Amino acid sequence: MGQALARAFLAHGHPTTVWNRSAAKGDALVAAGARRAASVADAVAGAGLVVVCVVDYAAARQLLEPAAAALRGRTVVNLTADTPDAARAMAAWAADHGVDYLDGSIMTPTITIDTPDAALIYSGPGDLYRRHAATLAALGGTQRHLGADPSRAAAFDVALLDLFWTAAAGMTHAFALAKAEGIDGADLVPLAEDMAGLLKASMAEHGARLDADRYDADIAELSTIAAGLEHVVTASERRGLDTAVQRAALAQMRRAIEAGHGGDDLSVLSAALLAEREAVSRA
Repeated sequence: MGQALARAFLAHGHPTTVWNRSAAKGDALVAAGARRAASVADAVAGAGLVVVCVVDYAAARQLLEPAAAALRGRTVVNLTADTPDAARAMAAWAADHGVDYLDGSIMTPTITIDTPDAALIYSGPGDLYRRHAATLAALGGTQRHLGADPSRAAAFDVALLDLFWTAAAGMTHAFALAKAEGIDGADLVPLAEDMAGLLKASMAEHGARLDADRYDADIAELSTIAAGLEHVVTASERRGLDTAVQRAALAQMRRAIEAGHGGDDLSVLSAALLAEREAVSRA
């Protein structure tokens, strides 16, 4: 991803200096016109904008802390994925060292950078984002500033990744179950795509219900949904498939049903998770 970001800046005429712990990874970028730095401090010395993209915030801190003096008065845009708590800690470190800081997340794969399909989100001071928005636009696609709270981009990131990877886990299991029942993947795809469209169509209502704290069922009750998921678990186990994920989802539904929400909409599960969190924190 770091190479893709640097290529995009170079393609849009921005003088770009690169540094990587594995120096050879910068060879193609240097050939394309980038300057190779000997160290992080060397990389940031002449930069008004420093973009960081590594595996996590611990790695980012490890790289940036020795260069703190060189970073003073400069802007760091951290496009490393991590948690909201890590983003808050990173922003506090930057403030303590006189470093202007924007947190961000890249919500699309490497191949989308510098294309209309890219999607990036940022959080931190609005004036700081506006100052660098034109340069960051080189990364392509949709760029959104989500507010002054530096942890907001990371919070959106983990929520959206939760949605995607949990759904992806369901997809992998569904195709395995179909195959175990003699259904080819190609035959399942058209109906699976319709099902994914149904999930997408339900999101706006789900969010609105949670915001309004309104969970009366008008299409399907939670008890009926749980019965359907029980069929999935039974069919999967009869074919020898692991059902840990499906059983976890079913257990969540059963807890809500036992709490009196069997006649409510599926969206009540979000409220139930929040209520469980509150109960744990009070305990």
